[in-house]
Amino acid sequence: MERSNKTTPVSSFILLGLSAHPKLEKTFFVLILLMYLVILLGNVVLILVSILDSHLHTPMYFFLGNLSFLDICYTTSSVPLILDSFLTPRKTISFSGCAVQMFLSFAMGATECVLLGMMAFDRYVAICNPLRYPVVMSKAAYVPMAAGSWVSGSITATVQISLAMTLPFCGDNVINHFTCEILAVLKLACADISINVISMAVANAMFLGVPVLFIFVSYIFILSTILRIPSAEGRKKAFSTCSAHLTVVLVFYGTILFMYGKPKSKDPLGADKQDLADKLISLFYGVVTPMLNPIIYSLRNKDVKAAVTNLVGQKHFKW
Repeated sequence: MERSNKTTPVSSFILLGLSAHPKLEKTFFVLILLMYLVILLGNVVLILVSILDSHLHTPMYFFLGNLSFLDICYTTSSVPLILDSFLTPRKTISFSGCAVQMFLSFAMGATECVLLGMMAFDRYVAICNPLRYPVVMSKAAYVPMAAGSWVSGSITATVQISLAMTLPFCGDNVINHFTCEILAVLKLACADISINVISMAVANAMFLGVPVLFIFVSYIFILSTILRIPSAEGRKKAFSTCSAHLTVVLVFYGTILFMYGKPKSKDPLGADKQDLADKLISLFYGVVTPMLNPIIYSLRNKDVKAAVTNLVGQKHFKW
């Protein structure tokens, strides 16, 4: 009560974005806008072909459709805000708007971590136990698996954002970021955040550590099985069925580990460069990675390329 008499509670936040680097804003506005359009187009096409082409009505493409929809939701929760920050110096966002944006970003990120683990299990069963694949990966199994990914991501986001937004924010309301990134928001709280730090550590272990370990073990068995295939053609065909997923996993988790695992500069003179680097890395994670997903799956998957060709051909024929 004594604190509230001396300070004014924060009702909105100011997003700095790249306001300290105005020369970069126009260039990045064009680049991010183009990449966002590619994300929408590429992922919408993948969703359409996975629905319209009966040959793609399999667990792998069901998961891929979920991944594409997730990437659309994830980028739509942040990219318009990022684009607006390039046009509006010191962009203001309401307290509730910040909470909603933070929830969507956190939920989508956590869901993708779990979903990539589910896709690894799908590839493991398909390659290591192909005869049991129709039974193990039946519709009664893969639909709840995907639903569980969404539910678990939403639950952890609800917990983390509730803990963060119930903290008192009084005084400084400037977020040195493009969006309401949860770590940047927690720095502004005028209270002890040790519970938030512990909760975030537990969430990271569950949604980063466990899926990475699960994917790693799955691919050890997958590679072991592939290497035992006698023919080179058989090995190539088996590996091609999981190469796209493995590439997406390496890009996704590689970016996260680089973003959170790199050492921070202790040089005060390099603080601005460090902040700029952190922002650009977060852009890569939040925009470039979702853009690469449909491209990777399209280029490395003959079934998807054939389905897209058939879809375009049918539309062209109708016209």
